[in-house]
Amino acid sequence: MPTPLRADRIRDARNSPQQSRRLGTLAFQALIAEAELTPKPGLVDRRGSGAHSDLSLDLMRRSATVLEPFFADMASTAEGRVPDRDLRVKLAAIGRDAERAMYKATQGANSHKGAIWILGLLVAGAARKGGQTSCEIAAGAAGIAHFPDRGGLNIVTHGDIVRNRYGVGGARGEACQGFPHVLRFGLPTLRQKRKAGFREEVCRLDALLAIIAQLDDTCLLYRGGIHALNVAKARARAVLLAGGYGTSRGRMEARDLDRELSARRISPGGSADLLAATIFLDAVERRQSEISSDKSKWEATDGKA
Repeated sequence: MPTPLRADRIRDARNSPQQSRRLGTLAFQALIAEAELTPKPGLVDRRGSGAHSDLSLDLMRRSATVLEPFFADMASTAEGRVPDRDLRVKLAAIGRDAERAMYKATQGANSHKGAIWILGLLVAGAARKGGQTSCEIAAGAAGIAHFPDRGGLNIVTHGDIVRNRYGVGGARGEACQGFPHVLRFGLPTLRQKRKAGFREEVCRLDALLAIIAQLDDTCLLYRGGIHALNVAKARARAVLLAGGYGTSRGRMEARDLDRELSARRISPGGSADLLAATIFLDAVERRQSEISSDKSKWEATDGKA
């Protein structure tokens, strides 16, 4: 029987130490920042639901909001701990409660299941000690991910189906490897674009493209197969080669990518989760107290720098 969702868990999280509350808030804000980022290819954003029929921006915001205390609880549970099987089991139990809260808030829609796994591990990795770099946090998260979850249910997920069919790692493989697509593509692109003087929204959009261009995204594979994945990767690379969202040519290529994914009814959900992880790790390493969404009028600027 799954562990029932307990109100005392939420209350305990709200009473958790300051660092744990801060990490929980940053994780929640990273999800909000990812959801509100516009215009994203095939994904929910301020324009609408993208390739999704069961999701909306309001629903994504609602989902992220209910997850905040669970992330804080994961941070509090991991604080001062070394990765071991007991910690893995405790974090997994909190994660399952978080999933149930998510499904209740969204009336059954899967808005952030992958993000609960990814950000939950990173929050736990960040809570182990202060002043860590992104690489150290990712390594700590990987150490936790390697342990099995004894309390897990034997349920075959979409990710399991894709991993078995195509031999890709999925979210579990990404975590066990120390989040290479975040460290090698998401974060470097975000920071390079920021250093070049682009608006934060453009920096985040290009970071997303850098991840899409390299990741074997299981969401794309499950809905569209290997051909859809290859098309998305190639078109994302084309946007970056054209200069990214900060150039008129790049924006034109990005619109083509968006139309392609929306027409196929597929979206790079795995890449979106890793963008949220990128935003979270960047904020933690920079010792930010909050993450803001870009509130600029994208309709008027069309993503110009």
